[in-house]
Formats: sequence, structure tokens, C-alpha cells
Amino acid sequence: MTPDRRAKALDLLGRLDPAAPHRVAANLDALSDDFLEIILGFSFADVVSRPGLDLRTREMLTVSALTAMGTAPAQLEFHMRAALHVGVTREEITEILLQIAVYAGVPACMNGIAAAKMAFATAPAA
Repeated sequence: MTPDRRAKALDLLGRLDPAAPHRVAANLDALSDDFLEIILGFSFADVVSRPGLDLRTREMLTVSALTAMGTAPAQLEFHMRAALHVGVTREEITEILLQIAVYAGVPACMNGIAAAKMAFATAPAA
């Protein structure tokens, strides 16, 4: 990964959670330098940083997708906290969960509720 691409990916990750860049980089680099290049480089430097959608909207979409998937609870909780960091309200996250109940099912919504409770408990009150 070029130093600029790595910095861009970690900078964007830091906008979502100021404590995340060091922790995530250390975790990924401990196994292979390729993980930061492939996973964070593609996700954050190439896609999430694109100008077509603002970061707040992207986080709402990410919360929606992860809730509907129902298979990534740690990432869902992280992105719910990240959404709060970039201006999404608790009420908006609640509305996303209700929307998911309609289109992805009540079990997916219930998993989202569990993640939201953890995210809300660790995030500063709005």
C-alpha cells in the first residue's frame, strides 16, 4: 500500500472512530501487510472516500446493510458508533432498524437492536 493510500484509509477510519486507526492497523498488520492494503485500502481509500455521498449517508447505508446481513455483529456495532460520530442520531438508527424489520425480517432487526444497545451504551449521549 502506498503511504498516501494507507494514510487516506486510516484518516477516514479515524473520522469514524478516533481510537480505531491504530487498533485496526495493528490488528491487520500483525497477520499480513496485505490486509490493510486490500481491506482498508479498497473500502476506505477507494470507495468510502468517494465524493458521491457524504460520510453520514454512507454510514446510514452501512448500518442498514450490516443489519440486513445479520452476520457481522462486531462491524455493525462499530458502524453504529461511527454513524453517531458523524451526525446520525439515535432516532435515525432506530428508524433504520424498523425499516430493516420490514425488508430483511424481524430477526435481523432484533440483532440490530442488540448492536444498537451496545453502541448507544458506549457512545456519548446526544
